[in-house]
Amino acid sequence: MPSSIQVLLVSAQAAPNLLPALDPELKPERAILLVSKKMDDRARALQKVLGEAGVSVQIEPIEDEHSFEQLENTLLKLAEQFSGQSIALNVTGGTKLMALAAQSVAQAYDWPVFYVDLDTDEVIWLGKESRRKPLQATLRLRHYLLSYGFQIEGGIERPQLDRARQQLTQTLIKDIGSLEEPIGQLNWLAQQAEDKHRLDTFLTDTQQDSRKLEALLRHFEEAGVLRSNGSTIHFPTEQDRDFTKGGWLEHHVYGVLGSLGHGIRDKAANLAVIDNKGVRNELDVAFMARNRLFVIECKTARMDGERALKANDTLFKLSEICRRVGGLGTRGVLASYRKMGDSERKLATALDLKVICGPELMRLEEQLRNWIK
Repeated sequence: MPSSIQVLLVSAQAAPNLLPALDPELKPERAILLVSKKMDDRARALQKVLGEAGVSVQIEPIEDEHSFEQLENTLLKLAEQFSGQSIALNVTGGTKLMALAAQSVAQAYDWPVFYVDLDTDEVIWLGKESRRKPLQATLRLRHYLLSYGFQIEGGIERPQLDRARQQLTQTLIKDIGSLEEPIGQLNWLAQQAEDKHRLDTFLTDTQQDSRKLEALLRHFEEAGVLRSNGSTIHFPTEQDRDFTKGGWLEHHVYGVLGSLGHGIRDKAANLAVIDNKGVRNELDVAFMARNRLFVIECKTARMDGERALKANDTLFKLSEICRRVGGLGTRGVLASYRKMGDSERKLATALDLKVICGPELMRLEEQLRNWIK
């Protein structure tokens, strides 16, 4: 049976506090958040999510998180205030000193104490007879991002490609070895149109004579993404232009996620999130699995050779987005249509990022399935 009150120690990681408070078997009527000054923003974000879920929230500020006496006194006052009510303590978050003080009071008042193991998605009840309980709650993108203080701009996009565009993306992946050069040319042409705020762009004489580019344009034209008359390319809409410029890879990755089964709890493409300071970040593809946030950056531009610095910039940017948006549990992958050099792969490993590039995209489903595990 759930306790009427959960005491939570707020830290930078939101999921360990959020999951048991939303679990159908553990959800309390009230959550008391013990919060240090530097965790105030995180507590306010948690308060919003829990409030939407129908949990009453009380925030207890800790002026000096390094004072064991102050921490203990705050908890003793709470114990007296809610004497006779069922209280459980979640010791997953906070500092070690906060956890020690909380456990000291919990032992004196016989509160049940538990810890959340995110690696196994279990609640571990501590005590003489330690026991485990699988978590029943599963976090969706909106609540997870909201708990870290991020708002979603413009809603969540879950695109569905028609058969013609599905066939196009499958062709682009299947023939990846021979299409790298014309894909790069078409990216550049679509970018030129975007930079000039136009829906058409013009081919150079050399581009008009390229059989590979001509064949590629025919594939896109058959899918209804553009029209070409030999010297001019016209995009019916801005969305078609974006799709041509590289958005097709985002849609392909998103579609592959759909084949991975029930392990994927929620997914979105082209997700824009804004923090409480107004800083905006774009996530090409994002999804929830095992109550963690996974972020995929999709690139069709060249990522090796003379442009290796750009690859490094992309990897550092992805690493920073993962750290800021979803905390330490967030995982990131760079899916690139182009091959990457050894130095960039080593950098990705150092940043704890996965890279799926070039011909590896033909085994994207297998690669993603293993990555999520």
